[in-house]
Amino acid sequence: MTTVGLGRRAVLAAAFATFGFAAASAQGLEDKVVIVTSYSKDVTAPLAAAFEKTHPGTKAEIQNRNTAAAVSFISETRSSPPDLMWASAPDAFEVLKKDSLLQKYKPKAQGIAEKVGSYPVNDPDGYYIGFAASGYGIMYNTRYLKANDLPAPKEWDDLKKPIYFGHVGISAPSRSGTTHLTVETLLQGEGWDKGWANLLEMAGNFAQVSDRSFGVPDAVNSGQYGIGIVIDFFGLSAKASGFPVEFVYPTVTTLVPANVAIIAGAKHQKAAEAFVEFLLSEQGQQILLEPKIQRLPVREATYAKAPAGFPNPFKDKNLGARLKFDAGVSEVRYELLNSLFDRVITFRLKELNAAWKAIHDAETKLGANASPEAKKLIAEARKLASTVPVSEKEASDPAIAGSFHKVKKGEKPAGRQAEFESKWDDFAVKNYADAKAAAEKALTANRSRTRRIG
Repeated sequence: MTTVGLGRRAVLAAAFATFGFAAASAQGLEDKVVIVTSYSKDVTAPLAAAFEKTHPGTKAEIQNRNTAAAVSFISETRSSPPDLMWASAPDAFEVLKKDSLLQKYKPKAQGIAEKVGSYPVNDPDGYYIGFAASGYGIMYNTRYLKANDLPAPKEWDDLKKPIYFGHVGISAPSRSGTTHLTVETLLQGEGWDKGWANLLEMAGNFAQVSDRSFGVPDAVNSGQYGIGIVIDFFGLSAKASGFPVEFVYPTVTTLVPANVAIIAGAKHQKAAEAFVEFLLSEQGQQILLEPKIQRLPVREATYAKAPAGFPNPFKDKNLGARLKFDAGVSEVRYELLNSLFDRVITFRLKELNAAWKAIHDAETKLGANASPEAKKLIAEARKLASTVPVSEKEASDPAIAGSFHKVKKGEKPAGRQAEFESKWDDFAVKNYADAKAAAEKALTANRSRTRRIG
């Protein structure tokens, strides 16, 4: 046989081997895997495309829903469910696990960390798997801050300062699983009463409560407002993409895994397992570092290829060390917390803004010259504007928390949920109006005292 003939045979053999590998890769996998996710296309598209290239003939079908809507959808389609749930919120996975909507799966991938911060990467019972880590903090637009002569915030308490009035944004936890986790982080890290007091005072400075999680980073990137309370990858990816933004982790934050889980009754079992393994592979973990994604990998070796300055929770032991997030606590009060936030902040933002503006104006104008009566009125106003109508014990009481469920669009809450929400709404309206009146009265009382003394 000639050399040319041998060369042709070698090429054909190589081509056959390549085809054989591709066929073997796809063999045993179904034609698609149906994935419900809260992630944007910036995250899902690169990973889905790489998965499809690795497994020719298997399509990753992405269905995008916010976390709360995804949980409801999986529950409603129990008889014919999607294959995978892919999101950032471990407490949402706990809800699905509790309702027997997930199945156990033990990943085969090696080199995955057992913990991130103080939190297990995988569900100890084996129902959901961590593929990345998430932290929560503050994103800010450097140009906006300079133009408005504002200092860069570093801690949650900074966002309570009067100087930030109208400059801060957040999304509603009822619409965003990542914001839900941020709110839970604050409540667990600072305690229920202090946590809510700080949240309500911060909310006094909110310019907006967005109905979608992407709305906050988009607004900060564009300069609609200067500061956003976000999950870390929103800030990190915006900076890596060239926006004039920075992201900071406050001291009171946590690191928790972003997860993927195979849904009970999945029709495309092998494809679902293959997608999980791909996310945990060297290739999948490396994709997390792309500028538009910027997630924290759970494969420690991947950080060797991370860009300069990229957070590394396995080297920076202070990151997320302050708080051990309790997903069980969060799961019990999940829907109650979402509803409470909406009643006292989202739906009453204008009233809350007015109350805190009146308080800050009174404190600024009176300063050290406030009379005892004025000080008492301001203290009363602060208490009214920083108290919620539910105790921590009540929020964790199954008899109360169990009354709450995700309300579909166009549906009205019924039973005890409707009763509680009506009371909370009335509470917020009265408290914020009374707080504003007390702060304004403090100014009047101080002027009267000054005239009497004069």
